[in-house]
Amino acid sequence: MFMDQYYVKKLENNRRIEVQVPGSKSITNRALLLAALSSRRCRLKGVLFSDDSRAFLDSLEKLGFEVEADEETKDVTILGTGGRIPNTHASVNVRSAGTAARFLTVMLALAGGEYELQASPQMCRRPMKPLLDILKSAGVSFTFLGEEDHFPFVMRSRAVSLKEVSVDTGISSQFASALLMSAVLLENGLMVHLSGDRAEGSYIKMTLAMMEQFGIRPVKTDNGYQIPYTKDFGQEEYRIEPDVSGACYFYAMAPLLQADVTVRNVHMDSLQGDIRFLKVLQDMGCGLSDEAEGVRITGSGLADYPGMDVSMKDFSDQTMTMAALAPFAKEPTVIRNVGHIRFQETDRIHAILTELSRMGIRCGEVPEADGIRIMPGAVQECRVETYEDHRMAMAFTLIGLKTGKITILDPLCCRKTFENFFDLIEMLYQENGD
Repeated sequence: MFMDQYYVKKLENNRRIEVQVPGSKSITNRALLLAALSSRRCRLKGVLFSDDSRAFLDSLEKLGFEVEADEETKDVTILGTGGRIPNTHASVNVRSAGTAARFLTVMLALAGGEYELQASPQMCRRPMKPLLDILKSAGVSFTFLGEEDHFPFVMRSRAVSLKEVSVDTGISSQFASALLMSAVLLENGLMVHLSGDRAEGSYIKMTLAMMEQFGIRPVKTDNGYQIPYTKDFGQEEYRIEPDVSGACYFYAMAPLLQADVTVRNVHMDSLQGDIRFLKVLQDMGCGLSDEAEGVRITGSGLADYPGMDVSMKDFSDQTMTMAALAPFAKEPTVIRNVGHIRFQETDRIHAILTELSRMGIRCGEVPEADGIRIMPGAVQECRVETYEDHRMAMAFTLIGLKTGKITILDPLCCRKTFENFFDLIEMLYQENGD
């Protein structure tokens, strides 16, 4: 389906909303890597099929892995090869998938071979230098086909020498996750020292938890983890959680539309850091209950909600969702410790402030908080630029649902992680007779 813009109709308040969201991108792409590195045939259930995960799957197939994918049942079966890459000379394209870009680069570097890695123009702008510098110091050579220390490049790796590394998580925790998972390939293991403000963040915790689930045993040290060489590990079957990041756009409708929202099979014991956003909604006055069918956030009877002053360092993908709620709060909203989102799909700080300003909302940076402040205000008619960023498209749709004054440009950029998002929005209108 081609759609260059989407006018968001107003959705009336006091709704009961129940939806099913796709599988988690973060868990899907970690599971794909761990299954490929493992020594088992692994069936992954509940897989997310999106631009990012298809880029990862396509790359694994180009590398010679035996992959069977069924998009209808959301299953993928991968024959792990125990750390051996079937095709030691190959060309892959990670497209716009940051996880595929970082995870596969490290896996291929530590496994050895010669590989050409291509990417989308957007991914070619994203930072890689800290990770590539670590690999260069281990003896991996790079020929850059564009800008130095960015995609695309040719990588040649033979007899990697790497016993310990130091990783600053400040720009991207994906660098650390990539090294933690692929360290099992090194016969002497790898000591990964972590620094930066996300050294113990939610994505690092997710990576370590999934490694344990697959049979890898990281050893915690004072400032990092010792990863042992692990030849025999894996799962025969692994179920992927629903995407909490995607679920949060619907949960945010609870205070916004005084709705009662359930997302099926989402539970509070999730591995995903964005589950903390549900606690923020609770602090805003919503009810929260973890029920058999999924977490329910209750906003019915909530006449208004307060502005929040909240650190979102460990669930920063919801910065844009919080920014979409902020204009309708009773007081200003301050979102702290999210400076690192400048280096993601786009400069998300710039994107948030630019688009809110264009719709007449007063907002600005708060340098001492490493974040932003957003004032309550009346939203004006606006066509929202999405900057090729799926989260801008989905989060700012919420403002349209509240006001009927928003048109989302390039809405299908949401295919990166949630390709049927606007289908579900249309279902909300249909279910309520709009």
